[in-house]
Amino acid sequence: MHRAMPPLSALRAFEAAARHLSLTQAALELNVTASALSHQIRGLEDFLGLRLFERRVRAIALTATGKQLYPGLQTGFAQIRAAVESLASANQANVLVVSTSPGLTSKWLAPRLYRFAAAHPDIEVRISSSSSNANFATDGIDLAVRNMPVDPPADPTLEFQKLVDTTYIPVCSPRLIEKHGPVKDAPALARLPLIHDDSLAARGASPDWSQWFAATGVDNVDVRRGLRFNSADHALDAAGEGAGVLLAHDILAYDDLRTGRLIIPVKFALPTGRTFSLVWAKGRKPSPAAASFRRWIKDEADALDWRGIRGPRTTDRRA
Repeated sequence: MHRAMPPLSALRAFEAAARHLSLTQAALELNVTASALSHQIRGLEDFLGLRLFERRVRAIALTATGKQLYPGLQTGFAQIRAAVESLASANQANVLVVSTSPGLTSKWLAPRLYRFAAAHPDIEVRISSSSSNANFATDGIDLAVRNMPVDPPADPTLEFQKLVDTTYIPVCSPRLIEKHGPVKDAPALARLPLIHDDSLAARGASPDWSQWFAATGVDNVDVRRGLRFNSADHALDAAGEGAGVLLAHDILAYDDLRTGRLIIPVKFALPTGRTFSLVWAKGRKPSPAAASFRRWIKDEADALDWRGIRGPRTTDRRA
């Protein structure tokens, strides 16, 4: 005889809390109060006669029993969500939702999307631009482009496809060089006004000026000075207007470099060990629209051509 099943609402509460490891975030997702969510989880623990969470100060952690229960529930609810989403996708088979960061959207993806639209007029692409990582289980996202380590940690819920490795390079407007005079090496660059892009600093996902100067062998540079932005596209716009020299993500600066709005004053690129990758939920059968977009964006990344751009993209240790 099968054992009686606990209430589905309690299992759903546990799955959300285990996924977020936060009662507050889980309650927000399920649109209930944290108190109500906690009550459901305690009811589930009473039903099973087992503790699922360790309650800590301002945090929760799964017990060994909770860790045993979570994977099966996570897979089960993912399949339920996929089944429900399949009903919507039947009516919106040609609607594709893609999540990217604001900087990548503005500086690289948006200027190229017309080519995808021209090649696939039957597909409606909706760009969800956010600095936060997409939640494929709750946000209605089909594909995402993420800045992530070249060798990301294993994730049983996600599939990855690398698009292009990333480096950071100094960029500035030609007008800045005209104003301050020739810049032949890193010590000369240290005398220019600096611009800082802090958009990824909180995640430790991008180098900063102190690391760049250290890599070139230049010491005692006051890197605290200069304009600071929490948006990569705003920082690039400021550099394009001649406000200073920016340590920029090379892919985001690509179009401005190609058109000559920006130049590379010192030929020294700093590798990041990171890549832009295309990401989607594992186990979800890609729609024809998603498959077409995956092929298209990979072709666009492969088509990046650094020939003719002033200053090589590769690291030059003679800076």
